[in-house]
Amino acid sequence: MNKGNKIIYWITTSLLAIGMLQSGIFAILKSKEWVEIVTGLGYPEYFLILLGVWKILGVITILIPKFPLLKEWAYAGFFFAMSGALISHLAVGDFAIKSIAGPTFQILFIILSWYFRPVNRKIISNSKTHKNA
Repeated sequence: MNKGNKIIYWITTSLLAIGMLQSGIFAILKSKEWVEIVTGLGYPEYFLILLGVWKILGVITILIPKFPLLKEWAYAGFFFAMSGALISHLAVGDFAIKSIAGPTFQILFIILSWYFRPVNRKIISNSKTHKNA
């Protein structure tokens, strides 16, 4: 991995981790703002605990070494959560910059972090086991 790709990976991964950790903690604590956002989108309040726990576990997963398959699931979960948040805001007519920018930037960080991750954080397939029939 070249130096530029490593820098992109760590910057985007750090921004992703900070955002997900912060929102995960606020979700678990059921901060007033997060309760208003989630219930305003039509989701039940208990959804905050579930989402918060999964976000924190996802952050741990993408930051620790090894476990490439688990990392794939964490990135996918982050992508589903953030694209779901973006679509939910748009579906209820919430076009505020804060409502759109947060999930949009997180989606960008997810994609860039996933794309530029080091080889030791990727699932490597053995080409001998995947021969064409």
